[in-house]
Amino acid sequence: MPEVELLDVVAVPFPYVERPVVRQRPAVVLAKPPSGNRHPLLWVMMITTAIRRPWPGDILIADLASAGLPRPCLIRSAKVAVVENVAIERWGRLAEVDAARLRLSLQTLLHPLLATTR
Repeated sequence: MPEVELLDVVAVPFPYVERPVVRQRPAVVLAKPPSGNRHPLLWVMMITTAIRRPWPGDILIADLASAGLPRPCLIRSAKVAVVENVAIERWGRLAEVDAARLRLSLQTLLHPLLATTR
């Protein structure tokens, strides 16, 4: 099982919706199980090169070199998956500027869920 940390950019097997094919795609690690957990699951958010077809909530990655990405990419916040931590390759890590933008996006997305109500 590869050792990955939060905010690492990894290649994970993402299935295609329209055909029975799985391809290694970049993603950023959002959460991992506590140490000692026998279920090696990771929460990841998809990274795509589809910068000309933006979706609401997309985050353009500013520091491609730190992330280990060869060309312009963005984090697609609408595409979250839970994947097994197997057959995963670490490419890099989000730079602090990109990590800060991702945190802000997650706070915005999750605020209604995390807000306390009385």
